[in-house]
Amino acid sequence: MKLNEIIDNEGARRPRIRVGRGIGSTKGKTGGRGVKGQTSRSGVAIKGYEGGQMPIHMRLPKRGFKNIFRLSYNVINVGKIQDAVDAGKLDVKVPVDVETLVAAGILRRAKDGVRLMAAGEIKAKVDFVVAGASEAAKAAVEKAGGSVKVIERKAPVEKKAAAK
Repeated sequence: MKLNEIIDNEGARRPRIRVGRGIGSTKGKTGGRGVKGQTSRSGVAIKGYEGGQMPIHMRLPKRGFKNIFRLSYNVINVGKIQDAVDAGKLDVKVPVDVETLVAAGILRRAKDGVRLMAAGEIKAKVDFVVAGASEAAKAAVEKAGGSVKVIERKAPVEKKAAAK
């Protein structure tokens, strides 16, 4: 069997029904849309309409919660930091934080901070100022002679109306 010999099974694909092509075609004249009314016209899509009955998406209960104050962090591994140091992108004398990583081209954009993870190996003595770090990452950095300073970033809190 060759690629040019592969074909669908008989009846696997049905031909497209050409509507509005004469009364004898069974889909002529109104084209299966009934007579008059909004949905017989073009450009109409009434999604979820059930003839006046409460639609199912409104009958079912809503679930879940989306925290609008959730912080989003960039995640970076110590192995990637070591690669950047080896390539000369990062200066080990300067503390590594979000702005340093973005300027070096390691991160695309600064979100709400950086979380340091332990994948890979680090040999350079680097000081980190990050929003979070795993215990294994802290141990790996400290073993190489560096330090990890975790800064506390808080989500913005709604301002309460001043009480009179």
